Amino acid sequence: MEELNLFIKSIFIDNMIFAYFLGMCSFLAVSKNVKTAFGLGIAVTFMLVVTLPINYLLDNYLLKPGAMQWLGEEFATVDLSFLALIMFIAVIASMTQLVEMAVEKFSPSLYASLGIFLPLIAVNCAILGCALFMQQRDFGSAWTATVYGAGSGIGWTLAIVGLAAIREKLAYSNIPKPLRGIGITFILTGLMGIAFMSFLGIKL
Repeated sequence: MEELNLFIKSIFIDNMIFAYFLGMCSFLAVSKNVKTAFGLGIAVTFMLVVTLPINYLLDNYLLKPGAMQWLGEEFATVDLSFLALIMFIAVIASMTQLVEMAVEKFSPSLYASLGIFLPLIAVNCAILGCALFMQQRDFGSAWTATVYGAGSGIGWTLAIVGLAAIREKLAYSNIPKPLRGIGITFILTGLMGIAFMSFLGIKL
């Protein structure tokens, strides 16, 4: 039940876009087309589901103060927590390479439409932010971290696909010239953020 609450909360209440404004660069740039936005959302969700449990295990069995005690009593005082950020980024970057190769092989059209933003998943602050939140909240197991990653990824996908769908419809609207493009996108993002604030009333 605790994992279900965390899953729902990470999608709607602690949404990476509308609660923390993480991953905004790709969110704004790739949200012009629903198909492309959905493809990027799936890639980000996959990255979170895979990297969060790996980073959890690294943090709890290698990096935290005393985490290496399982190797012997002489390692009980070892503290490698200063390497956490570098290790998290290394895991994310290596997994991004695998995702990039898979997308290029199985969906060349999606690979072409995502362009530079696919390799930039490695520096997507939503993915790194999830890893740091996982570390901060001190989850009890790798499964809990995986659930949190899945919920955060789905929440990010929901946000970018929703914005892309609205932007596609706006192509038929008479928007004032100064607001066309990124201007109306910022306004839409703010309105969607206000809409997502309504989920704060959910009691979990």
